[in-house]
Amino acid sequence: MSWLVGHGLDWPRMRHWNQVSQLKLFDSCQSMLADDERGRITYVPAFVDAETAQAWFTELHGGVSWRSQRREMYDREVVVPRLLGHFRLDPAPDATPTAVLEAARRVVAHLGVPFNSVGLYLYRDGRDSVAPHNDHLYDIREGFPIALLSLGATRRMTIRAKAAPRRSLHVDLETGSLLVMDYSTQIHYTHGVPKTSATVGERISLAFRVKPDQQPAKPSGTTASTDNLPPIGAASPWCPDRKARTWS
Repeated sequence: MSWLVGHGLDWPRMRHWNQVSQLKLFDSCQSMLADDERGRITYVPAFVDAETAQAWFTELHGGVSWRSQRREMYDREVVVPRLLGHFRLDPAPDATPTAVLEAARRVVAHLGVPFNSVGLYLYRDGRDSVAPHNDHLYDIREGFPIALLSLGATRRMTIRAKAAPRRSLHVDLETGSLLVMDYSTQIHYTHGVPKTSATVGERISLAFRVKPDQQPAKPSGTTASTDNLPPIGAASPWCPDRKARTWS
């Protein structure tokens, strides 16, 4: 069934999103990076096949009106070292690239989450990066995850716990992969893409979020913790079983 009506999301259907839907995010330890009181993080390699990922990358690279951004850092203004784009999905404007609409359909169908916003980030080479940060809680709906779809060259993301034990997780975000972080992780972890001296190609990241200003229904009983979520099982919450990721 389609969760998108035209260019927009089927919000009445989305109002039935609940904790059962959240189980879709974490149905396999093979892709589970973290699952404890500080939140859940999953990584799905090849969520999109290589041919589709390349087609979407090509369309977005040439079709998005990329913009640079400046921000204050300490006592001076600096240029953010990556280019940005953004689209609403509720409904999406007529000029929204087909790749964005199709990616949104796939991610929404896979996760059962009413994403209404997608941020696009273009990393032009190894000098482009994003510093360790967490999403501002006032800018995302409580209880809903963030999903990152990667296209193009592989870049490493570092995820660090804010409090002891201060674990660090390094994930190589391959083209077509999907990284999902639940709401609680934005309280307990930072994530970032560091600069690299290695020769790397261009990468586009699509960050799907549920923004608070469009009033989608909040999942019943959901809070900033994962206490109300059904347990995954008795297995260890850490599954560093893929070469693409390591905890330290």
